[in-house]
Amino acid sequence: MDDGRDALALRFETERPRLRAVAHRMLGSLGGAEDAVQEAWLRLGRVDADGIDNLAAWLTTVVSRICLDMLRSRTARPEDPVGQQVSDRISDDGEHADPEREALLVDSVGRALLVVLDRLGPAERVAFVLHDLFAVPFEQIAAVLERSPAAAKKLASRARQRVHGAPLLPRAELDAHRHVVEAFLTASRGGDLDALVAVLAPEVVRRSDPAAVPAGAATVARGRAAVLEGVAAFGRRAGTAAVLLVNGQVGAVVAPGGRLRVALTFTVGDGLITGYEVIADPARLRALELAVLDPD
Repeated sequence: MDDGRDALALRFETERPRLRAVAHRMLGSLGGAEDAVQEAWLRLGRVDADGIDNLAAWLTTVVSRICLDMLRSRTARPEDPVGQQVSDRISDDGEHADPEREALLVDSVGRALLVVLDRLGPAERVAFVLHDLFAVPFEQIAAVLERSPAAAKKLASRARQRVHGAPLLPRAELDAHRHVVEAFLTASRGGDLDALVAVLAPEVVRRSDPAAVPAGAATVARGRAAVLEGVAAFGRRAGTAAVLLVNGQVGAVVAPGGRLRVALTFTVGDGLITGYEVIADPARLRALELAVLDPD
């Protein structure tokens, strides 16, 4: 490898962490992000790098276009289950598979955000990620999407509205409900029965769709004691749970790797959970309106 190629490789490695972060937020998959960045390196090797005025901008555009193509390919496969990533299946058995690293990346981005981003159309997701998360100007985003800057701006605005949603409750009540739901998830993760008793109403009711329980198991549990019996099973899933808005109210999702598997909706009264539903049926999950719960 000549000195020019060595220098170009060093410049690329400097950009790699940022490019991987962009791709990860667009795709929701570490393996897919690594694949996109590697493809950008291969494309860089096929052009005259000396003619590129702004390498960082050029690489961002190329990675974004690669991700856009991957997202469109994924969208064209409606038979895939909810949250199943085409790029994940390609990389699951490859050198990029690293569950621990994936978990760290998901936590750093925000599990709830990745779940909500997965609901956006490809162009909306690319526009939102580039502008709102990485401050890329709309002129550059327009080049990625092959649309006008005004159209790119509209896509980002529409995505922003979907990401943040429309809460159905006043802010104070929303915050109070979030506190209760977060306490429930924390207690579930730790198997803390006393803490669970403190947030569950005596006559609490848990409903689960058939996809959320073993075959033949009851789909309804009534009363605190009956509900607590099933918390141990949920506790194993709660480690990947995140609080967000579900149909405009405080809810939670179980999303390993940022991929939606289960959603929980809650009814809260007088500071206690009076009921909640566990949803795992793919069709019902797709029908839910999910949004990020903004900070206090």
